[in-house]
Amino acid sequence: MTNLSDRPSTDDAVLVRRAADGDMAAFEELVMRHADRLYAALRRFGLDDGEAQEVAQETFIRAWRSLASFEGRSQFFTWLYRIGFNEAHRRLGRRRPAGAVVSVEEGRAAEVADRAPGPAARAEQSEFLVALGEALRELPVDLRAPVVLRDVEGLSTGEAASVLDLGEAAFKSRLHHGRMALRALIGQGPWGPPEPG
Repeated sequence: MTNLSDRPSTDDAVLVRRAADGDMAAFEELVMRHADRLYAALRRFGLDDGEAQEVAQETFIRAWRSLASFEGRSQFFTWLYRIGFNEAHRRLGRRRPAGAVVSVEEGRAAEVADRAPGPAARAEQSEFLVALGEALRELPVDLRAPVVLRDVEGLSTGEAASVLDLGEAAFKSRLHHGRMALRALIGQGPWGPPEPG
């Protein structure tokens, strides 16, 4: 999992300044850098494929129109997350959780390891990720967002709180409640604690 602070923020800052001055090529580079990750985050947040594409596109349109108001107090991608997650939150608030299950790992590039697990271990891990994705979709949106941003996307507490426009204490509280609710949901399924022997 990559923390946003590990990303090339200086390069983004230069591109943002150029884009704010009207350089469309600079903005296109920002879109190329961040579109896939934003789309994947929106899918994990609970949007279906079409909705995630629409919200990602709307996010970049709003970002282009608002570049002059971007003050650089957060990283550019954190700002994009805020725009995208606000729109996703609005859409999800209008409907009850339903639809296709999205794996927590969807949209991520596969990482090859020298010590790859065997087929049985991979199958078990895959089943767990599907179960985790299902449990995430069951969480209320206000609890899902902190878990996705912090535990799945790997944002720092400060970055994730900024995306949700919350103070760190309020964010930590929601994250804690989200984690506990997620643990309870997973505990109810096949991945719960083993039966006493």
